[in-house]
Amino acid sequence: MRATNKLLKWALFVVIVLMLATSLAFLFYFIFRNSNPTADTQESNVSAMLIKNMMALREQKQTKTDISIGVPVRLKIPKINVDATIEFVGLTSDGAMDVPKDRGNVAWFELGQRPGENGSAVIAGHYGWKNKRGSAFDDLHKLRKGDELFIEDDNGVIISFVVREIRRYNPKADASFVFGSGDGDAHLNLVTCEGVWDEASNSYPERLVVFTDKN
Repeated sequence: MRATNKLLKWALFVVIVLMLATSLAFLFYFIFRNSNPTADTQESNVSAMLIKNMMALREQKQTKTDISIGVPVRLKIPKINVDATIEFVGLTSDGAMDVPKDRGNVAWFELGQRPGENGSAVIAGHYGWKNKRGSAFDDLHKLRKGDELFIEDDNGVIISFVVREIRRYNPKADASFVFGSGDGDAHLNLVTCEGVWDEASNSYPERLVVFTDKN
């Protein structure tokens, strides 16, 4: 009988110790989480980390396999009389691709592929008139399948592309696929706005994407 009581007391003691240990573990977890200033910002840092990784991989690949491909400096589209300087842009504070500062220029997304590299390089341009001045991609909608365009890089190399497809999207649609391609070929995608300016939303109602393939 004494042995049974002793066993029960020991078992109760073990249970109490385990409960205390569990409570302390949870307490330390929440104290650490609330006192760690990076805990709540880890999710917001994911995009920055992905961008850094993308840039590192691109630079590594450029060094090893594509050293002949320079950075793009000029875009020429003979059919619509485009001969534009290429600016380099990254992401805005809200995570969108930035746009060229000059309406007559276009902007290459420098965190992605270089035009001519395997994958999808992306170039954006303005659409519409402002201060009595047109934009580089005002006539982009006139392109058709089979039309050619050309990129000149900083090495003086001319790379040609041919239009494969033209699509229009809602500005709120997920267009992440414009920035990536898994077929092992080189692509250049041109992006701009389209439609009639909407004062209420302070934007155009559509996004126009011209998908091209390296010749």
